[in-house]
Amino acid sequence: MTAIGRTDEKGGEAVELRHLRTFRTVARTLNFTRAAAELSYSQSSVTEHVQALETELGTRLFDRTHRRLSLTPAGERLVDYADQMLTLAQEARAAVEDDAREPGGRLTVGGLETLCAHRLPAVLALYRRRHPRVRVTLREGGRGELYEWVRRGEVDVALTFGRAPQDQQMAGESLATDRLVVVTPVGHRLSGHRRIDGPDLRGESFLATPEGCGFREMLDRLIDTLGPDAPVIDAQVGSMAALCQCAAAGMGCALLPEMAAAGAAARGEVAAVPVTGSASRTEVTMTWLRRAELRPSVPAFLDTARAAFASLAPERAAARTTLQDAPEPAKEAWRRPERQRGFPAPHSGRH
Repeated sequence: MTAIGRTDEKGGEAVELRHLRTFRTVARTLNFTRAAAELSYSQSSVTEHVQALETELGTRLFDRTHRRLSLTPAGERLVDYADQMLTLAQEARAAVEDDAREPGGRLTVGGLETLCAHRLPAVLALYRRRHPRVRVTLREGGRGELYEWVRRGEVDVALTFGRAPQDQQMAGESLATDRLVVVTPVGHRLSGHRRIDGPDLRGESFLATPEGCGFREMLDRLIDTLGPDAPVIDAQVGSMAALCQCAAAGMGCALLPEMAAAGAAARGEVAAVPVTGSASRTEVTMTWLRRAELRPSVPAFLDTARAAFASLAPERAAARTTLQDAPEPAKEAWRRPERQRGFPAPHSGRH
């Protein structure tokens, strides 16, 4: 049990890190039930931690007078301090570890929905084989959420599409690129094309992810170049998987990364046609807090991710290790999206 400060003369408890960690999660979710699920605690334990912290600090941190939970002014001020204290505690623990020791402890990896489904499982399988002492958590979120979680130290490494943010505290690296495809219903006028150029999309009905998503931004930029006959966004859908299924049902077309459409295209549910021009590919990037590199588990994961993604780029593989030491199921899981029957293999280019 780790505590900060000292017991006062009246026997008051010192501030415990686990209470701060619980407070930070409740402050982010504003929901005791969701916080309990994320922390793998019972809801009663979460409530006890928050009440104990409020007692220790002598002030209320949450307003429970309304049906919706909200932070008090004191709680809002504490959030940043809690982030800093938990991050520093983590860094202090890493600083006294023996660098030569096999990485251990916890590692939290975050990713977008598509990467969690189609790339990260094989990366994590290889990582667990190399470093079995590390307890890994995979957390899915939107791009903005993931970057914020990295800044707060809640996620160690995040994998997203698009360029990494410019931030002095965070480091970013492009791992690979993935080809973009227009997903259409079977039998659609574009479904028989080998390639699609921007003008081919004029007048089409499109499905899109909500504003703020990287792929929505790509689609918006493409639409802006096509003038008055540009595609029309008729519906917003919250996930890549749902976009693909809505396209299969005939609701419209969608712009997706190839890996997200490979399975449905192989099963004949949709057509997936590569896009040409400036919108033809998207970067896969990983982002991490620079200070997190002090923990052996983080650079070990960075190296594993580089090795896994390098296996898709022959010109980069010579400079890095490969998946040779991965278990066969991990190799198969990694390659499967590109080997689906009837779906073209991705073109390897410089990333």
